[in-house]
Amino acid sequence: MPDEAFTLGVEEEYQIVDPETRQLQSDAQLILPEARATVGDQVTPEMYRSQIEIGTPVCQTLGQVRDELNRLRSELITAAEKTGNRIVAAGTHPFSHWEDQKLTRRARYRDLATDFQQLTREQLIFGCHVHVGIPDREIAIQVMNRSRPWLSVLLALAGNSPFWLGTDTGYASFRTEIWGRWPTAGIPQVFDAWADYEQLVNELASTGIIADASKIYWDVRPSSHYDTLEFRVTDVCLTVDEAVLIAGLVRALARTCAWDAERYAPFRHVRTELVQAAKWQAARFGLTDQLIDVQAAQAIPARQLVDQLLAYVSPALDVYGDRNEITKLIDKVFREGNGASRQRVVFERTENLEDVVDYLIAETAR
Repeated sequence: MPDEAFTLGVEEEYQIVDPETRQLQSDAQLILPEARATVGDQVTPEMYRSQIEIGTPVCQTLGQVRDELNRLRSELITAAEKTGNRIVAAGTHPFSHWEDQKLTRRARYRDLATDFQQLTREQLIFGCHVHVGIPDREIAIQVMNRSRPWLSVLLALAGNSPFWLGTDTGYASFRTEIWGRWPTAGIPQVFDAWADYEQLVNELASTGIIADASKIYWDVRPSSHYDTLEFRVTDVCLTVDEAVLIAGLVRALARTCAWDAERYAPFRHVRTELVQAAKWQAARFGLTDQLIDVQAAQAIPARQLVDQLLAYVSPALDVYGDRNEITKLIDKVFREGNGASRQRVVFERTENLEDVVDYLIAETAR
């Protein structure tokens, strides 16, 4: 498969915040017309009216991803300011309560609320989804299989949701714990082939748990609408730099796994329980403690595991000319901390979650 087939697209879910109270504000219906005047359908509503989502066009390079995210964030921030609001990129709001949020008036969200009840009501979380173009469905399934051991590393780098309902949860990504309660969320199993995946989707649909493949919410999944593999494991990234880092690593990981699949390179079928444990460790500690190397079945320093991922995907980074940028961005995250660590630094300094929100507003626009 040609290298240029591995395109990129990034979706980011944002918070709408009142600059005076710093609370979430259910004003998506006011912001959408303003934003769509400049970016069209690249901005869309989400489940709650205090959420809003952007999606980049298909990109060939990380430079294009950066330009599009800067453009979309800027236009959305401008549209929000016209309605007296601000935009925040964080996996959870530090203190706003789910009870105070208004559901978007769409049938799909009403149906989710009816079917999943309390899970839907507490779904006040914000993620980043990276789509990688993979036209061959059989290769896409094998990439999904082979990328599983590295999902926890992506999550640790992008952890950005330490606070929930006014409390420090002790997690770098508490969003992960909230999202993981859904019946079709989490780590996918290993599939023999595309037909094996389709059979599972059909069986789940026959039970009534899902209507179709779009209701599969795994951390990495084949898109139901595009010829892409969608990586959904991370919180929304606080800055464009971090989003570019995750997008670059995801594409390099997908290209590397595809090369391995195309040459039938052997790979170890790591048990899902171990991959899930590694993911929990990453959500709990981010980069501040050890991470779990699932292929060696041992805990090692976070930097060591990140460097192992970097070494694994380096040939693909070289193909796309991304090695220097990704290496510098990784160094920056370890130097400054991920979003969760930086939020905590602000709170430790001021002991005020409103100051954390102000910091998030500023960093989102940076």
